[in-house]
Amino acid sequence: MTFLDWIIIILYAGGLIVLGWRLGLKQKTSEDYYLAGRKLPWLPIGFSTMATQLGAISFISAPAFVALREGGGMIWLGYELALPLAMIVLMAFFFPVFHSLRIISVYEFLERRYDEKTRIVMSLVFQVSRGLATGVTIYAAAIVLSVTLQISLSITILLIGAVAVVYELFGGIHVDIVSDTIQMIVIFLGIIITGLVGLHLIGGWSSIPELIDPARLVAVNFSAHGLGDSQDFGFWPLFIGGFFLYASYYGCDQSQVQRELSARSLKDCKKSLLFNGFFRFPIVLAYCALGLILGAYVVQHPEFLGNLPQGRPDYLLPAFILAKMPPGVVGLIFIAIMAAAMSSLDSSINSLSAATVEDIYKKIRKRKIEPEQEMKLAKMFTLFWGVFCIGFAFFVGDISPTIIESINKIGSAFYGPVFAVFLAGIISSKAKPLPAIAGLVSGVAVNLFLWLFVPSVSWLWWNAIGFALTTAIIFLGSLLFQPAFKSSFEIRISPEKRGWKISYGLLIVYVAGLILFLIFFPKLF
Repeated sequence: MTFLDWIIIILYAGGLIVLGWRLGLKQKTSEDYYLAGRKLPWLPIGFSTMATQLGAISFISAPAFVALREGGGMIWLGYELALPLAMIVLMAFFFPVFHSLRIISVYEFLERRYDEKTRIVMSLVFQVSRGLATGVTIYAAAIVLSVTLQISLSITILLIGAVAVVYELFGGIHVDIVSDTIQMIVIFLGIIITGLVGLHLIGGWSSIPELIDPARLVAVNFSAHGLGDSQDFGFWPLFIGGFFLYASYYGCDQSQVQRELSARSLKDCKKSLLFNGFFRFPIVLAYCALGLILGAYVVQHPEFLGNLPQGRPDYLLPAFILAKMPPGVVGLIFIAIMAAAMSSLDSSINSLSAATVEDIYKKIRKRKIEPEQEMKLAKMFTLFWGVFCIGFAFFVGDISPTIIESINKIGSAFYGPVFAVFLAGIISSKAKPLPAIAGLVSGVAVNLFLWLFVPSVSWLWWNAIGFALTTAIIFLGSLLFQPAFKSSFEIRISPEKRGWKISYGLLIVYVAGLILFLIFFPKLF
């Protein structure tokens, strides 16, 4: 990298740190630190929601999956099809309940609906799974630094982790959301610039069908079912598994729910989810299109693969940036990838701290904590989780062929059972606490068994399998083994206004249109 690249990077990083410091000066309570005082409008929350889940992992690994992963290609887009449907469920049932409770931790809902043990167990499940997933995020960003700066991966993991922790200690969730809005724009500019340079090098878009294996252009595969055929990416596992994963991620995961709880009203919360439902797919499509461009370039220049460590397709994008981008642009693209990493990492550490303080520490302490002490605890646990996530980042590389699969495998082991516990508590008064915990543990255990011993079942099905098993145990166990328990918590969801019903209908039509688009995608070339 040139001196100009470094100047651009330093100015951008410095600007974000100053922003975090300025916003942090206004924070007096843990509610300010974790929820920005519950006063944020929908648009920055919507951008932040997209930036977090479409961060460094997607920016680096989605193009690698499309371009180089064996059995990969545009088929990954099928994972996005059910997301708008998941947004409907969350907008209609989940967030009206969460917003009415004015909670900081989403797991407080479980205590009010079930009991304290259910809250603690679920929070611990979140903390372990999100801590591991955040380690994957650090690893993703470290790949970029390792290739670009040509220093060891271990050093880059320590570097990116330390910078992220210091940055998060300054500003809390407010700076996360404000900076994510900026970072989403930077990420999209990075995609466009890299794509345009790549198209110029391969001779234009028309060169792609001549160079790319036609199998990589297939975006929908109805013949693969993923239940014993060792095919992970059939339409049904992607669609059904994607629904449960996204519904659980956006509706039951503290790192995402915390953003929506910072909205100034339920209306703003719903608008941010609606925004995500419509505009997430185009961003992922852009990532995958970039993968086609890079894949075509590799076919034209097979010697370029010599720049990648063997068996590491995730190095494709950073290696291409380093080799082919002009001075100044390298720094800008580097900022885009760093921005993507930071948008994922800062919010994860913040939410892990929130869950630890609200669900564990306060339950153990059982005494009122002064606001100043709460702020100190919030930052102390932010530091703790930063160290934990950095440690796990050293062990990520061999979970899956690409890191985008690694992060989704970790989520798929947990998200189906977690969603079942929340959904049962919201839609039925018959669900009891002990069966809920038993169902959660059983669902996760079965998914881990499938991961370790039944590789012929697609990991995408873990979401649905875990959900179905957990749901069955909750209701059967509630009927047979804990009939005396009766929750005093009442859930009241107001009837939807006509405008929201129209929005839900538009999302359903949108999904149908996306399915048709993907079916006919290969014919566009």
